Amino acid sequence: TSGVSACSSTPAITLDSRRESLRQPPLRNIAVLDKLLEEDRLWIEAISGTSAGAMNAVVLADGMHRGGAEGARQALRDFWKAVSDSARMSPLRSAPMARMTGDWSLAKSPIYAMFDFVNRILSPYERNPLNINPLRDVLARSLDFDRLRTAREVDLFITATHVRTGRARVFRRHELSADVLMASACLPLLHQAVMIDGEPYWDGGYSGNPVLFPFFESSPADDILIVQLNPIVREDSPSTAPEILNRITEITFNSPLLHELRAIDFVKRMLEAGHLSAENYRRMHIHVISSRKRLRKLDASTKLNVEWPFLNWLFEVGRETAERWLAENFDVIGVHSTVNVREMFDGSGELPIASPSGGA
Repeated sequence: TSGVSACSSTPAITLDSRRESLRQPPLRNIAVLDKLLEEDRLWIEAISGTSAGAMNAVVLADGMHRGGAEGARQALRDFWKAVSDSARMSPLRSAPMARMTGDWSLAKSPIYAMFDFVNRILSPYERNPLNINPLRDVLARSLDFDRLRTAREVDLFITATHVRTGRARVFRRHELSADVLMASACLPLLHQAVMIDGEPYWDGGYSGNPVLFPFFESSPADDILIVQLNPIVREDSPSTAPEILNRITEITFNSPLLHELRAIDFVKRMLEAGHLSAENYRRMHIHVISSRKRLRKLDASTKLNVEWPFLNWLFEVGRETAERWLAENFDVIGVHSTVNVREMFDGSGELPIASPSGGA
């Protein structure tokens, strides 16, 4: 994964109903972005992302600056092909027979078992003292950060977690660098903390996955679209060590997003009750794109799989999901939410779809 596919990321998009414009933040994410970029009824204005979502956000913005929507689509494909190519010599690969049956898990590989064991007993400072990470080379070849910092087509909010305080730091476009992206995707069991301004940073998913509050401060848009990767609910309780660790990661990475959604729902209810002024607070519409039924069969090891056929499969799943969501929900963008946040906190767990009349 080179530190990318192993990262949990839940990009967020905001949509401006007045222009039908859109703010948005592994390959299923770029498939959703690809479909949105293809829609001439939508215009991407800003992106909030962490980990792989941060990579997608920055690559999209750079491609948009160079070649508009088509340039952004091509840039995303080229970037993830480069990530996959950088891992062609990696021993972490799915078995050929398993690939033929659509099983992309690495768990059956003895190399993966050894890799997992070593990661549990040696820190990245011990097993990789030179701090070598192929992802940094891919970023250097793919992005011109000086050019990107001057781009104005898409606003960007990239989150990393400050190791000493545990707080989220949100980097804006003028602050972007390879170090910022490496920090946003830095899983501490895989990679050494990334130093920025003399301070250590880890994956942004621990503190904001992704952060939503910048949309309130910097955006006129009234809709937020979340591309959900980590399932909020698992039907079965994990019983093996890898399953338990994976579920802990999912819960940890979902927690910041759920807290922000709860705050948004609280403000909405206060506005409806007349306890808050609409001049000072905004009612936001929440939307979610999720392929949870098709992705639930993927185990934790697939987060380290960047084989190009697997990434293409994820791309197909993402495109189909985005096409279906737009067909069913485009007309209500700017009108009401398509997910009922209140029901989620009442115990139904997943981000449920709201009724056609609204209600979220």
